[in-house]
Amino acid sequence: MTDRSAPRPGRAVRGSTTGRPLMAAMDLLGRRWALRLLWELRSGPLGARALLARCDGLSSSVLYERLRDLVDAALVVQDDDGRYELTDVGRELGTALQPLDAWARRWSRELDG
Repeated sequence: MTDRSAPRPGRAVRGSTTGRPLMAAMDLLGRRWALRLLWELRSGPLGARALLARCDGLSSSVLYERLRDLVDAALVVQDDDGRYELTDVGRELGTALQPLDAWARRWSRELDG
């Protein structure tokens, strides 16, 4: 895909030409560091330096690219102080991922058992 903007429902995304909302969401969330940045923002706004400090191994260029994606996708906004925070729909994603987290924990126990 040559379009460098964030995946959006209704547009072709990696692995799918349908533009289905789920496929766009999976493309966005499957990008390196996207879920980690959303996870770090779950407790409140953070600046870019704080995000870099919390994400060992994340380069500043990837940080800003991913933040652009997440802002373009309306999951994150930048406040007047330059900090990044989750939007309402970004916070809802955490709730939506809770069943997947529960499944992953059961799966982990099964593998350890």
